[in-house]
Amino acid sequence: MTAADLPYSVLEGHGVRLEPYEPAHLPGLTSALGRPEVFAGGWGGGPAGARTGDAFAAWLPTYLPIGRAHVYVIRDAARAVIGTSTILDLAPATESAHIGYTAYIPEVWGTHVNPACKLLLLTHLFDHGYGRVKLQADVRNARSRAGIEKLGAQFEGIARRDAPRADGSWRDGAVYAITVDDWPTVRAGLERRLAAGAP
Repeated sequence: MTAADLPYSVLEGHGVRLEPYEPAHLPGLTSALGRPEVFAGGWGGGPAGARTGDAFAAWLPTYLPIGRAHVYVIRDAARAVIGTSTILDLAPATESAHIGYTAYIPEVWGTHVNPACKLLLLTHLFDHGYGRVKLQADVRNARSRAGIEKLGAQFEGIARRDAPRADGSWRDGAVYAITVDDWPTVRAGLERRLAAGAP
């Protein structure tokens, strides 16, 4: 069966709001993510790619797949910009998609924010007939990998030499997925986590 068209619309709940990217979001994203610690684990090509200020603002629209994917800007309950995430590689015929390009301000690492955002994004995909959602991280990015595993995603293997890092080396990607068969358990786990710790 083919998945339905996926609306590119605001997703909101559990103390976060995901808005489709617009150029007006760029100053907020620059302030939130234009920091070396955000790049340290592998986002944006890794530590060698770290940018701040005007350099970050010029680079970010060339990095995110704007116009080719559903790029979201994440706000907290006070409407401050705290991160970004993207639904990409939409393939309705095979009911598959990928959630990636995710980064948050360090102040929300380990809080309700990642499970809340993933619950919204995954619900959006599975409710529209998608059957497999891929997530991946640089093999060196232990924090991101732990976060993906805590979601309940299943490790599928290493995609060797799958993307260049900013320092000229090549990243090996740790690939995970959540399928429609996994989804009830994953959803229940995310809901329990949010019930226990959401604001």
